[in-house]
Amino acid sequence: MKAAAQALSNAGCPVEEVRLPELEQTDANSVLWQLQQMEARPEFEKVTAGHEAQIFRHARLILDTPDTPIADFVAAEQAVEHLRDSFVDYFQRCDALLCPVTPFPATRHGLADLVIDGKTVSPFHVMSATSPFSLTGMPALSMRFGTSHDGLPIGVQIVSSWLAESTVLKVASLLEGVSPARNIHPAV
Repeated sequence: MKAAAQALSNAGCPVEEVRLPELEQTDANSVLWQLQQMEARPEFEKVTAGHEAQIFRHARLILDTPDTPIADFVAAEQAVEHLRDSFVDYFQRCDALLCPVTPFPATRHGLADLVIDGKTVSPFHVMSATSPFSLTGMPALSMRFGTSHDGLPIGVQIVSSWLAESTVLKVASLLEGVSPARNIHPAV
């Protein structure tokens, strides 16, 4: 991500490191899970009926999790509103937010539970950097901007204010033009 920020700076874009306390304090994955579980379960039950043994782990967890109590559902909706509100100030001062796509380097296919800082986390922890923007409805784009020592992709996420998709696309275009991974293609 630092390389992408430097590339934007080199292209003449003002870049500054920021902290967004509400983003740091909100467990967006938990909020997303509570809302998704309550809103998606009825449809998951319909479309998976008769195929329960074949569904992906994520869908199985939704089906196996008890209903979100209504008080928790309302609290989750309020958390989303607080998260949205926290971005208003930021996007009055800045056009875009550059952040990681995942909270840890890419892993090989077949992701199992991971140990991060001595704590076992679910593979769904991978969504913690993107969940806030799924919840708020802000335009966001993820793109490869590098490669790890293991040959795996390193991505950056570009976020802008509501209805500013063109900003996301412009920043992505700038980064794509200087990306060290721009000419890397999958093996045939």
